[in-house]
Amino acid sequence: MKRIYDWDARQQGRNYTAADLRALKGVRKLVQTTANSTEEAAAARDAGLDLVMGNAHNTAAVRAGAPDMFLTAAVALPDFPTEGDVLRAAFRAMKDGADSVYTARGPHVVEVLAREDIPVMCHLGLVPRKSTWNGGLRAIGKTAGEAFELWQSFRRMENAGAFSVEAEVICARVMTEISRRTRLVTSSLGSGSGGDIIYLFQNDICGEQPESPRHARAFGNIHALQERMKVERRAALEAFAKEARGGSFPGLDEIADIDDAEYEKFRERLG
Repeated sequence: MKRIYDWDARQQGRNYTAADLRALKGVRKLVQTTANSTEEAAAARDAGLDLVMGNAHNTAAVRAGAPDMFLTAAVALPDFPTEGDVLRAAFRAMKDGADSVYTARGPHVVEVLAREDIPVMCHLGLVPRKSTWNGGLRAIGKTAGEAFELWQSFRRMENAGAFSVEAEVICARVMTEISRRTRLVTSSLGSGSGGDIIYLFQNDICGEQPESPRHARAFGNIHALQERMKVERRAALEAFAKEARGGSFPGLDEIADIDDAEYEKFRERLG
């Protein structure tokens, strides 16, 4: 466990530092997931995962659940439109306990953050919110020309000062070749096993929806539990309404009562 000071000047323990992740590039595969609540963060920590990422708004809650995990705070694309907005959000997230900041913005924003010594994770490959430029949701790097342009994007992010990259739905062999050549710590989301980190959203891992994206695999079935909970919740509410309307709830053992003598005195005083 490494000792650090966070941006709020608190001495903390961390399983990894930014320097560690760079040193482990190409040496040891790490695993990463998302967390946006204390409960999700604690589950990731207890399960032995290496890294966690959550929305910047949730940084304090995630840090509470995973006090010693390397945490990346995602500054959401539509919420912080200007460079100043992004910088303020990044500083707040770092103050709340983040170890790095994710942005889906371009090199100019990455450079703004990197100049402040913030470890920056950029986003390359398929960026779903920008997918209109790719003709929709699809894998990136399907042709030699597109793969080379992607490589040039990696170089631009390196030059802007990025420390790591969420590499999403890049053709697997292209991802492997790029990861071998880039200085960025590559977090592969749907881009095969050639990245430095294998990354999957927690809701996909745990099976929280009926279907998962092609690149994901459900290792649990929380959706089935949630569906059973819906059935149980409705049944309980229906039973409550029926018995309350029928007069069988509340029962004698579910109410407090007054002594008979005191009750009569009370009624007398009421007149």
